[in-house]
Amino acid sequence: MTHPGPNVLETRPATRRASVAWSVLALLAALPVMGVSMFRAFPAEWPLMVVQLLSFTPWMVLPSALALVLALVGRRTWVVITTAALLAVQLFWLFPLDAGKPESERAGTATVPLRVMSLNSEYGEADAATIVKLVRGNRIQLLTLQEHTQRLEDQLRSEGLEKLLPNLVSEPNDDASGGAVYSAFPLESAGLLPDTPFRMDVTRVLLTDSGAGSKATLNLTNVHTLPPVDERIAQWRSDLVKVARQASRPGNQLLMGDYNSTYDHSEFRALLDAGREEHAGKKLVDVGMASAGGRFSPTWPMEGPPLPGIVLDHLVTSPGIGSSDYSVHQVPGSDHAAMMATLVIPTG
Repeated sequence: MTHPGPNVLETRPATRRASVAWSVLALLAALPVMGVSMFRAFPAEWPLMVVQLLSFTPWMVLPSALALVLALVGRRTWVVITTAALLAVQLFWLFPLDAGKPESERAGTATVPLRVMSLNSEYGEADAATIVKLVRGNRIQLLTLQEHTQRLEDQLRSEGLEKLLPNLVSEPNDDASGGAVYSAFPLESAGLLPDTPFRMDVTRVLLTDSGAGSKATLNLTNVHTLPPVDERIAQWRSDLVKVARQASRPGNQLLMGDYNSTYDHSEFRALLDAGREEHAGKKLVDVGMASAGGRFSPTWPMEGPPLPGIVLDHLVTSPGIGSSDYSVHQVPGSDHAAMMATLVIPTG
């Protein structure tokens, strides 16, 4: 009979202690992810702090990946399984299978291509020269601005924006409630979403493809919901419900702007579901989510506190509208990034 030497006996307890230590570190890294995941998994009217925390759900991939690495070092099977499952859930939410996609374009369908852009100008402080440069350089045909002011409108005129986009529907205001729509195509005012602190105009855009001669009508909503802060969180939810009602109406719908919400908010996902009845059971399309890198293209904050970037601004369309070339661009003076994309609007 052989007996293990003293060195072997000393090594085994040390190895067990190391395994326990690494496993404990793994669970400590996983704990905050578990908390956020619980709220993310169950749609409900969560309190303010939870709503704000859910905005940063995509960043939970990092601590969950760290937890799995620590668990693998610790070699405790149940800890490895737990952290691996947690990481898998984060990846599922980062690349959701239930995100809306544009319908495939049918052969022979007449369409009108359209280059669009949207920006929250942060009290009109966004640099006018940069806005005009982006419009000109990217051949933008339709631009929406939130937090639009008369000062910014005058600066944009001086920079020559109205030569590029001569049609304008504008309601400037200094208290962040102002908005504007600039267009290369004729515009018709089509109403206003009711009872929202920030102005959300609905504008009919009369599109024409000069090459093909095709025409289409686009119903544009310049979105700017109240942010979910203090007691105003109830108004934030109310604003999103009103946007959803507009989105569910017939016709080609484009609702772009500052939603002050992310895909990880159940309220925003409910908005995307709102169009199912009108659009043959298909969800509305978040153009950023439908693109390859939209989930990794934060639109806020571009300045101010060094917070992790999140996507608060969205281009939402009817499922019949095609989309491509989604991108975001920083504009000096604004804490939001500008979004732009190419849309393909069906005629009729």
